Amino acid sequence: MDHTDLAETASDAAYSRLKSDILRGVFRPGEKLLMSALKDRYAVGVGPMREVLARLVAERLVSAINQKGYRVAPMSLDEMLDVYTARAHLEALIVGLAVEKGDEAWEASIVACSHTLSKVVELHSPQEMVDIWDARHKAFHNAIASGCGSKSLLQARAFLQDQAERYRQIWLKRTVLSEAALRLKREEHAELVSTILGRDAAKASKMMLEHLMTPVPIITQIIERESDIL
Repeated sequence: MDHTDLAETASDAAYSRLKSDILRGVFRPGEKLLMSALKDRYAVGVGPMREVLARLVAERLVSAINQKGYRVAPMSLDEMLDVYTARAHLEALIVGLAVEKGDEAWEASIVACSHTLSKVVELHSPQEMVDIWDARHKAFHNAIASGCGSKSLLQARAFLQDQAERYRQIWLKRTVLSEAALRLKREEHAELVSTILGRDAAKASKMMLEHLMTPVPIITQIIERESDIL
């Protein structure tokens, strides 16, 4: 591996870590991102870090301030509603196409991911349980979406997922996944899988739209109650 490859690897690693930190709320909305602190935290030079920040500006997770550096992009109730609505409608379209186009291997991947997700139980801590449930939940929805057959739709989906993630984290961190909540989610997912395997595209689309909009009123209440959260 030459120096260029090493630089690219370090830059990609810094990008992934900083993006994850922003999405998980390590840096608050509007917080100034100081180059000296970023260099130390992510172990890259000024040049690679500027490239990382430019990528995150393009993804609307960081805002560039003329001659004044960079800040974490702001968050708002209006943006949350807009992003969630766009994401839910796109996901509804994608699942409809997937039901029409998906093959047997696609069906099998959904069933496998659904089974793994349903087995999440409380482990060493509530946070660990939430992290594992969230990873498996995303894998389940990714398996469903993969059958749509459109790279462009999946790219748009990934972009909207990133835009929604900071708001999802508010919901996840403040909504403890109790046994009752997990049971309700298992029932929702089981019904969705049954509808998908039954190849009812219209019903699956409607269910997915409603499923993805569920956190919106909860996030709204949390933000309104905790006025300093954004």
